[in-house]
Amino acid sequence: MDNPVLKFADVPLDRAEDRRGDPEWLAGRLARDDTRFIPVWRDLSLIDDGHGTSLPSAVICGSTAGADVLAASCETVFLGMEEDRAVFAVDLSGSDEEEAVAAAGGRGKYQDLWRAGPSIDARGAALMAYARGMLYWHRENRFCGRCGHATESREGGRRRRCTDADCGRNAFPRIDPAVITLVEYRPEDGRPPMCLLGNHHRPPPNVFSTLSGFTEPGESLEETVAREVFEEVGVRVSAANYQASQPWPFPSSLMLGFRARAETTDIEVNPEELVEAQWFTAEEVLGFGEWGDESVAYALPRRDSIARFLVDSWVSEVTDR
Repeated sequence: MDNPVLKFADVPLDRAEDRRGDPEWLAGRLARDDTRFIPVWRDLSLIDDGHGTSLPSAVICGSTAGADVLAASCETVFLGMEEDRAVFAVDLSGSDEEEAVAAAGGRGKYQDLWRAGPSIDARGAALMAYARGMLYWHRENRFCGRCGHATESREGGRRRRCTDADCGRNAFPRIDPAVITLVEYRPEDGRPPMCLLGNHHRPPPNVFSTLSGFTEPGESLEETVAREVFEEVGVRVSAANYQASQPWPFPSSLMLGFRARAETTDIEVNPEELVEAQWFTAEEVLGFGEWGDESVAYALPRRDSIARFLVDSWVSEVTDR
């Protein structure tokens, strides 16, 4: 089987932690002709299918487009350095969509990165996801969670600080940890191993994927795996082992991939969580169609997701393919 690509990770930047706290250095970088901007409009990423989808808007600060994008930005966040070139995220949500396209060079269309992700190369997807995630966090933290006063961006967007002198609380970008689990069962009577996949309420309607859920306070990741699997399908699991992780900025999660061993096989689907769930052998999974193909009864998760990584890794292991 082809090796799956976990997109939205491996951001190709040096985050320059030693420089981002220097306002003069940041201002100098904003003024350079080779500075790069990644525009975001109301959580949508600018994608120009006609000119390549990795970084569709090559917005350079010294050009008219660069000046326009800075003038239209309601939030500018330093993301890091690509060799000697600074990269910033710019939030154009204060403009209407047509104005936001024009400000960023006049090409492309703002699209949902979650839907467009499979068609974007890994480097571009990682940069767009990073920009989207940082700007989302800034927009959601404009007011202090302690006293309610306005906050302001500091250190190029690395933190926000409460403007009330008596408070001065610092807030840093946060992500929500979520587990995603491939549940397997290996019969002792010689029958082939099986994995448990669920059909979720979200589209496409024929996709069967792994089970997932958010970690709650006072809970380890392994405990989250056991609780979420039991809540969704009524199956008890043990031996939850970490496999991989993937940033998932929809809106602000980190997906932590596990494989867990089922102790029971009877399924009791929670209808609020799933449409249905079934056990499948590896040979049956190999017969699934691809995500987006609605002509088949069963489809795999998208190729750029950690869910697909978990499924493909399991199938490769039990079939040696």
